[in-house]
Amino acid sequence: MKKDVPRPVLTGKKALVVGIANEHSIAYGCAKAFHEVGAELAITYLNEKARPHVEPLAKELEATMFMPMDVAKPGELEAVFERLGSEWRELDILVHSIAFAPKEDLQGGLLNCSAEGFSIAMDISCHSFIRMANLAAPLMKNGGTMFAMSYHGAQKVVPNYNVMGPVKAALEASCRYLAYELGPRKIRVHAISPGPLKTRAASGLKDFDRMLNDATARSPVGELVDIMDVGFTCAFLSTSFSRRLTGQTIYVDGGISIMA
Repeated sequence: MKKDVPRPVLTGKKALVVGIANEHSIAYGCAKAFHEVGAELAITYLNEKARPHVEPLAKELEATMFMPMDVAKPGELEAVFERLGSEWRELDILVHSIAFAPKEDLQGGLLNCSAEGFSIAMDISCHSFIRMANLAAPLMKNGGTMFAMSYHGAQKVVPNYNVMGPVKAALEASCRYLAYELGPRKIRVHAISPGPLKTRAASGLKDFDRMLNDATARSPVGELVDIMDVGFTCAFLSTSFSRRLTGQTIYVDGGISIMA
């Protein structure tokens, strides 16, 4: 029996993927899916400490560009888009898959979250996507698709998700407003809401293993999703097959979100 081979439906498309930390990252699943269906990739890494973990993955995916980007450092975000504009001159796909909150603010409950911690979480996890969209839009000359990664804790209370719940809710609202503003330019914007995944970022949540076990038990399909499920969903949403879908929060969670 022949193994299914993805069709190269994104051949000629150019995708920037931000947020790969290792081979377990959601962003890596997106980059790998885009690569498998023919897209050309630009990949960023957070800093020199992260580079040895990300660079082999960028080489594996034959990324055309590999650049540092820490959205908290002035000038790094702009430098990435300057290079994209100089070398590619256009962009079709943007994936924002970064989030951060100081550990003490993330694990201490929303009531005890400091103003500084809330501001940091909002800036890196939400407002950086708006800044990226502002820089990416001029390069999407023939339209394009933008993605930001969310979680069900933006819509419902998930114990121990704490400050990230309000922050992800703001991110989802930002996607809707950006979809409205960028729609006339044929640019579509989606929030992607995966089910619980074993990523480095998620490991910072209290009782995360219990959350994974509960998700498996409650899922209508009886199993967790993986990063490639998320990646191929984004690949589909980047094609003309979904040309009139925008502004949505897309759940990729095996149906967990429909359960009471």
